[in-house]
Amino acid sequence: MPGSNHLGMREFNERVVLHAIRLHGSLPKAELARLTNLSTQTVSVIINRLLEEGFVVKRESLRGRIGQPSQPIALNPDGAFSIGVQIGRRNLDVALIDFTGSPRYRKSIVYGAPSVDAVFGEIGEHLERIEDQLGFDKSRRISGIGLAAPLAFGGWRELVGLSPQDADAWTRTNMRERLQGMTRLPVAFAKDTAAACVAELVAGRGRHLKSYLYVFVDTLIGGGLVINGQPHAGMYGNAGAIGSMPLAVADRTRPGGVQQLLASASLATLDDMLAAVGLDSLAAGDPRLLQSPWEPVTRRWMQEAAAAIAFAINTSSCLLDLDGVIVDGAVGAPLLAALIDAVRLALGNYSWQGIMRPEIIPGAIGRDAKVIGAAYLPLHANFAPGYESFLKT
Repeated sequence: MPGSNHLGMREFNERVVLHAIRLHGSLPKAELARLTNLSTQTVSVIINRLLEEGFVVKRESLRGRIGQPSQPIALNPDGAFSIGVQIGRRNLDVALIDFTGSPRYRKSIVYGAPSVDAVFGEIGEHLERIEDQLGFDKSRRISGIGLAAPLAFGGWRELVGLSPQDADAWTRTNMRERLQGMTRLPVAFAKDTAAACVAELVAGRGRHLKSYLYVFVDTLIGGGLVINGQPHAGMYGNAGAIGSMPLAVADRTRPGGVQQLLASASLATLDDMLAAVGLDSLAAGDPRLLQSPWEPVTRRWMQEAAAAIAFAINTSSCLLDLDGVIVDGAVGAPLLAALIDAVRLALGNYSWQGIMRPEIIPGAIGRDAKVIGAAYLPLHANFAPGYESFLKT
C-alpha cells in the first residue's frame, strides 16, 4: 500500500513503512521510499521517529555497492508484543509473539470437558506468567490480546462430550467480555478457524494465493475463506464454515437429517472410532496413530474424512473461483500428508467438467495456527495501515 506525503498522514505513513519492513525484511531507506511511494526525506523522518520509539533497529551497513554504504532498517523484536489465546473444545492454547511474529511464550493445556471457570482461571495464570517473564518495561509494550474460539462453543456437545450444564454455561458466556474483565489490555475476538486462516495468510502459504478455501482439521473440522487477498467471513460468520456442509441431498427417508462434514472428518470422530474397538485415544500429533494397532482405524477414518473433504471441495469449487485449497490441522505432519494424499485421490472420483480442479496445498502453520492467528489480531489493530494491506501485499 502506498503512503501519502501529506503531513496529516503521519501515523498512517508510519504503519505503511512498518508493514513494508514486515513483508520484505530489513531494507535501506531508499528501498523503503521506492516501495511505499514516499519521498526519501519523509521515510528518513519516519525511520528516525520509529528508532526513537524502539519499533525498528539498524542493521550492519551493506558494503560493496556503488555509492555510500546503505544501512538496512529492520523490525525490533522487542518493539511490541502480542498475546494470543485459543479456547478449544479439547485444549487451551496461550502464546506470546514479538514484533516480528516469533514466539516468546507457548503453553497448551489439554482437557476433557472444560468448564468456563476452570478455563478462564487457567488463562489468568498464564497472563501473569507472561508479564513476569517480560518484566515491567517490556510488558508495557504488549499491544493487546487476541482471543480465538468457536462461535457456538456449546454446540455439538454430544460429539465433543460436553455435559448439558457445561454446554449451557458456555452458550451463556460472552468470552471476549469475560476476558476483557480480567485485563487492562484491549481484547480482540475472532472465530477460531478464521484466526487460523489469518495465520496462514500472514505467515504461511496463503501469502502467495489470491483466493482460496482454508480447511482446518481439528476436534471439529472447520474452515475459512479468502477472497482477493482478504479473509471473508460474511455478515454472520458463515463464509468458509465447511464443517456444517451437508454430505448428501436431504429427503424424508433420512431420520435426523443429513450428516454434516464435521461428523465424518473431525478428530472427535476418530476418537469415537478408536474407542469403539477398545483402543485408547491418542493426541492428534502422536506418531502411533500411524502404527499398529491404531493404524487400521486411523486409515479407515482417513478414507472417510478424505471422501467428505473432497465432496466439500468439489461443491465449493462450483460456487467459488479458487486458486487453491489449503488443508492444515491440529495433527502431526505424517498424518496431514497422508490425509492430503487421500483427498487428492478422492477428488479424482468427481467430474470436473465445466470447472477448474483446485490445487490442494498443505498448510504451513500446523496445530498452532489458531493461537498464532489470534496473536496477530492486536498487531494488526495497532500497527497495520489497513486490514487488507496487513494481510497481503
